[in-house]
Amino acid sequence: MAAPAFVAKLNEQLGYEFGAHQTYLAIATYYDSLTMPQLAGMFYSQAMEERGHAMMMIQYLLDNDEVPHIPALGAPRSDYSDVVAPIEAALEQELLVTQQVNELTRVAREAADFASDQFMQWFIREQVEETAKMKDLLAVVTRSQHDYERIEDWVSREAARAPSDPTAPPMAGA
Repeated sequence: MAAPAFVAKLNEQLGYEFGAHQTYLAIATYYDSLTMPQLAGMFYSQAMEERGHAMMMIQYLLDNDEVPHIPALGAPRSDYSDVVAPIEAALEQELLVTQQVNELTRVAREAADFASDQFMQWFIREQVEETAKMKDLLAVVTRSQHDYERIEDWVSREAARAPSDPTAPPMAGA
C-alpha cells in the first residue's frame, strides 16, 4: 500500500502531467501553423509521452487500491513570439517536472514507501533524458532560428534515434 502522503502528491502530479500534455500539444500546433512538420511531430509525440506518464501514475494508483483524482486544467499558452520561445517554455516545463519528481521521491523515502520510491526511479531517469533533449533542441533552434529548414533537418535526424523503453511502468488502459 502506498503511503498517504505519496498518494496525495502523485494525484497532484497527475495535473502537472496532463498540463504538460496540453502544453506540448499547443506547442505542436504552433509549429504546425508555421509549416514545420518535423518540429510539430516531435511535440505531438512529446504530448503523447506526457499523457503516457500520467497514465502510468494512474495505473500505479489503481494497483495500490487508490482512486486517482483527475484535476481540471486551464488552457495552455498557444501564442509565441518566435520559434525559440516554445522551446524555452518546454525546457522550463521539464526543469519544473524534474523538481516535482524529486519531491515525489523524497516523500516516498521519508515515508519508507519503498515500492513508490522504486516506481519513481524510472521517472528520475526519464527527466534526465527529457531535460537534455530540450537543452539540445533549444541550442539548435536558437542557433538556427531564421533557418527553419536547418531546424527541421536536425529534428528529423534526432527523431530517428529515439529508442523505446521496455522498462517503462505500465499505463492505465494499455
